[in-house]
Amino acid sequence: MTADQKLRVWFFSLVIVLLSGPAVAEPEAAGKQEAPVAAQLDSFHKAAANADFDAYFGLFSKDGVFIGTDASERWPVEAFKKYTQPYFSQGKGWTYVPRDRSIVVHGDVAWFDELLDNASYGECRGTGVLVKEGEEWKIAQYNLHFPVPNDLAKQVTQMIKAHGQGGG
Repeated sequence: MTADQKLRVWFFSLVIVLLSGPAVAEPEAAGKQEAPVAAQLDSFHKAAANADFDAYFGLFSKDGVFIGTDASERWPVEAFKKYTQPYFSQGKGWTYVPRDRSIVVHGDVAWFDELLDNASYGECRGTGVLVKEGEEWKIAQYNLHFPVPNDLAKQVTQMIKAHGQGGG
């Protein structure tokens, strides 16, 4: 084998190693990064279903925000505690069961979206952001909303407009 042939073999071997290495390692690393975030979100939903006040609010960052389905519902964590406390103290929580979730982790910040099932509302969507505080992921923002099918969007938004104008 000539020096030119050896160089070509070495070059193609290097290219194959470089191209195949990250594609094999990346999904495993991503799964390890996402797992703690997914566990926190699962704990969040479980605590809400069990009306476990301390566990639920222990998952929020100190300046966390819950955004509800109504346009007026932007709850900084301290205000949200006051709102939920009477319900949770009576054992009244809410159950949203996640069935499809996407998580992206970028350093000490993670964002997600998830489809949820609820007995009263049917399909819902939760989106939000978690931040890493020390070794623990905390919910900085959770946004709960109702996904509206595109073919119903105009009808639904007209109903919302009418309601806002006192017509609904």
